[in-house]
Amino acid sequence: MGSLAIPQRQLFIDGEWRAPALGRRLPVINPSTEAAIGEIPAGTAEDVDAAVAAARAALKRNRGRDWSRASGAVRAKYLRAIAAKIIERKSDLARLEALDCGKPLDEAAWDMDDVAGCFEFFAGHAEALDKRQNAQVSLPENFKCHLRKEPIGVVGLITPWNYPLLMATWKVAPALAAGCTAVLKPSELASVTCLELADVCKEVGLPSGVLNIVTGLGPEAGAPLSSHPDVDKVSFTGSYETGKKIMIAAAPTVKPVTLELGGKSPIVVFDDVDIDKAVEWTLFGCFWTNGQICSATSRLLIHSKIAKEFVERMVAWSKNIKVSDPLEEGCRLGPVVSEGQYEKIKKFVANAKSEGATILTGGVRPKHLEKGFYIEPTIITDVSTSMEIWREEVFGPVLCVKEFSSDDEAIELANDTHYGLAGAVISGDRERCQRVSEEVNAGCIWVNCSQPCFCQAPWGGNKRSGFGRELGEGGIDNYLTIKQVTEYTSDEPWGWYKSPA
Repeated sequence: MGSLAIPQRQLFIDGEWRAPALGRRLPVINPSTEAAIGEIPAGTAEDVDAAVAAARAALKRNRGRDWSRASGAVRAKYLRAIAAKIIERKSDLARLEALDCGKPLDEAAWDMDDVAGCFEFFAGHAEALDKRQNAQVSLPENFKCHLRKEPIGVVGLITPWNYPLLMATWKVAPALAAGCTAVLKPSELASVTCLELADVCKEVGLPSGVLNIVTGLGPEAGAPLSSHPDVDKVSFTGSYETGKKIMIAAAPTVKPVTLELGGKSPIVVFDDVDIDKAVEWTLFGCFWTNGQICSATSRLLIHSKIAKEFVERMVAWSKNIKVSDPLEEGCRLGPVVSEGQYEKIKKFVANAKSEGATILTGGVRPKHLEKGFYIEPTIITDVSTSMEIWREEVFGPVLCVKEFSSDDEAIELANDTHYGLAGAVISGDRERCQRVSEEVNAGCIWVNCSQPCFCQAPWGGNKRSGFGRELGEGGIDNYLTIKQVTEYTSDEPWGWYKSPA
């Protein structure tokens, strides 16, 4: 395949490319080769200030008529134009994504389709917002009331590296559809395609300042954004630990936050399944996106009656997964995103072994790949519920296995976690699937599958997996505030106070 250079971009502020105030840049590391293949600008608090000021000016421009108070149909045209350009550039964007974060090219291409679909979906909701305005509220005699749904204002959007452009789109598309203006801070580990989104916005003529993109390190760019006094809301996807810091930073100005944090999700497989079908979904649920998924169903609960056969088939299937450079045809597992993540995952595996677990397969670098942050698909058995590997999010291709013998035991084990983002149940008994889906405490439950995600359905978690929901019909409401307008309609005076003589 031909080479594709990483575009040399600056920060995107007020509709223009701007060098970072301090002139700093960060290397782009290809996780497949460990080589530097480009640079991104390293923004700091000064750049965040400029971006927030540009967003505030865009929000207020022409008393809001240009964007925030324009009809949803006006904003929808821009979102649809962005979607069309994403499809036009799909091939290059997918390759840049694969080079930057290591996900297999087929996955990256799938992501770009989802990016375009998400912009289209929220374009429709921008148009529908016009019809939702001025809803009447029934009041007692002499009063009438209607409701306005208005953009919450300037929003700070902080996004992760596992789905760089897609996770950014989950926030940017509904925020812009609602009439907000935004400052996006992508992860420093994978920002390349988000800067290409800025180029798309320039090309379609998105009004200046509506979307600003500041790349850089979390403490230097993300922290000033989340604490900024002129940011009206922060939406964050990332780790539980960083999510706590976001809440603390937002507290002094009492700004609302939406948090989509980590997970340690269960997949419960009963003894009435087609074993090979269930094995494939189980592996997909944990090894998709190189195992770097907040919703990964990385705790397998398998019925003891089929455990031995099931685990043997999993090992056979996992050894058949093509681990390679993400750009190679048929790649199904690429490298993890960075050396830091690579070392962290290896430490998790080593700790599990020292605590008495069995590394049934994987946990090491593939023999045919001397460079890159590659880890073979890993399956760990003989795990107790107190072990770190069972309780903490690994964020890598590591699956833990535990047996159960009854429905009640399976549900108890599934819920024995601080997290509550997702879960899955695989069984031929529909009533059992319904019962488990109701009793597992999570924001998303998959039945006879794991990981499929659609922008039409809401997404988010419970417990330490965060709060708020993205996507779905309510996704736009994250970025709206409700104003009630109540009118006194009688010609009679109110009559509470005695009129002066």
